[in-house]
Amino acid sequence: MRLRQGRTRLQRFSREIIDQTPFIGIVVLLVVAWSIFAAALYFAESNAPGTSIRNYGDALYWCVAAFTTAGIADRPLTGLGRLFGAAWMVTGSILFFGAIVATITAYFMRPLQRPAKKIIDTIEYNLERLDDLSVEELELLKGTTDGLIVHMEKLLKSREKQEQIEKKRDAAAAKNGASGED
Repeated sequence: MRLRQGRTRLQRFSREIIDQTPFIGIVVLLVVAWSIFAAALYFAESNAPGTSIRNYGDALYWCVAAFTTAGIADRPLTGLGRLFGAAWMVTGSILFFGAIVATITAYFMRPLQRPAKKIIDTIEYNLERLDDLSVEELELLKGTTDGLIVHMEKLLKSREKQEQIEKKRDAAAAKNGASGED
């Protein structure tokens, strides 16, 4: 029973990571960049005498070892190979560690960035079952709706101010344009 619950939690967690974070997109970008940099490295190193990168598989391996800072002893021999290798080390590291940081950040910030639709749905749900709510739940619902109203009023005032500023700017521009024509 516990194993099954653990598996269900893991499945839910995995689904949330896939649906709510940039993890998959960054991993796809990482794999595409890895393939491209490995191809570029292979073509730069393929004819260099004494190179350890003799085929595309060697280039793929070198790229993984390089961006994971595995401390490989081999290094590209040509100037172009070193350029591609250095660019890959920086790019691969940024993408790899960026995927981890972005996923963790997005996962933990998700509750703070609830879409308005979810908030409205929750309020509607609670309003439909108003008779069943406790005093604490009613107070929480009141506080939520009051906060939402205050937030919307601030948003509307901010938009009105922005529109007034734009109208004044447009009027001044029209006046300057008209006075410049005389």
